Parts: sequence; structure tokens; C-alpha cells
Amino acid sequence: MSAAENFRRPRSVLKRTFDFVAFVVVLPFVGLYALLRALRPSDTLFQAFSQLFSHGPGLPGDYLRRAFYQSTIESCAEECSIQFGTIFSTRAVRIGHGVYIGANCNIGHCTIGDDTLLGSNVMILSGKRQHNYSRLDVPIRFQGGVFRSVTVGRDVWIGNGAIVADDIGDQAIVAAGAVVVKPVAARTIVGGNPATVIGYREDPSTSAALDLEKALSQ
Repeated sequence: MSAAENFRRPRSVLKRTFDFVAFVVVLPFVGLYALLRALRPSDTLFQAFSQLFSHGPGLPGDYLRRAFYQSTIESCAEECSIQFGTIFSTRAVRIGHGVYIGANCNIGHCTIGDDTLLGSNVMILSGKRQHNYSRLDVPIRFQGGVFRSVTVGRDVWIGNGAIVADDIGDQAIVAAGAVVVKPVAARTIVGGNPATVIGYREDPSTSAALDLEKALSQ
């Protein structure tokens, strides 16, 4: 058993009851989505449903969102939290156990590891090559691009307003407002635009760790 698992407790009967009620409530929407997707599959259709469920306030909204995504995206743990205003641009998302996704986030193709925390207004892009732009005689929107799944490791903390376009290793920290455009190594603390190393979790006494406090407070 890992150290993280020692902190986890089985979901109570009350929580499981709420999970069941939420599943019953969203079931017609899941059925409608499945029917429409069979007729014409598209990310635009999924985004419309994601936007609908993003407006559920408070704890009931959290339960409804989790129930919907457990039935539609690639995988969604039963113990996670997805806050108000957060939308998913694709079904190609995996959410681990104990994940917290703050308010008004925008989630693209990604895998989010166990026990990871995302602050409010975080954007996880589907890689760095979503739009080709080499031709000047063709509008960018017609030039296509490549969507890549970004991996966010376990026990990661991503501060408010960060933009993530590349992989983040286990137990790393991304400061508020940082823009991640290249891989972040495990247990590294990064901040700024573009994000650069400002410290390491193994050595919290360094002056760089103090810089993290400043970065997160800005």
C-alpha cells in the first residue's frame, strides 16, 4: 500500500447514495449524448454537454459532473472533484483518484494522475501543435494540426491561471500563472512565462522555494 492510499477512506454510504442519485439524474443526458454521437460524432457535441453540466452549482453540481464524466470520458475516478465552470474539450481525458479540478478550468486531451490539484482557471492544452501555420496563403484555421495527450503526474499542484501544454512529472509544482511549454521533471518547482525551474521539492529550504511563495502570491 502506498503512502497516499493510507490517507484514503472508503466512500461512505451517504456519498455512494448521492453518487447513485446523480447517476440516475444524468442517465437521460448520457443516453441522449450517446444517441447523438452515434449519428454524428464530434468534439463539438461533447463540448456542448460539458458546458451544460459545468453550470451546476455547489456540491450537487460536483456530483452531477462526476457522474456524467464517469459515463462519457475515457476514465474518471469515483473520488474526484470537478468544480463549477470547468469544461472539457474532448472525451480523451483520464482523471485519477483524489484529483481536484478548480473552477473555470479548460481541459483538453490529457491524463491527470492521482491526488493532483488544479487551481481555478487552469488550462490544459492538447499539446503545442494544435494549429499549423506554415502557409500564408491559407487561413490558419484550415491548416490542421496535431492534438496530443498531455500527461500530468500524480500528486502535482498546478496554481491558479497556469497554462499547461507539455507533460508534468510526479509531485511537481507549477506556480500560479506559469506557462508550461516544455516537460517538467518530477518534484520540480516551476514558474513564469515560459515556465522555468525555481526550486525542488526535495530541498524546500532553498531560496528558490521562497521565490515560489512570491510567485504564488502574485
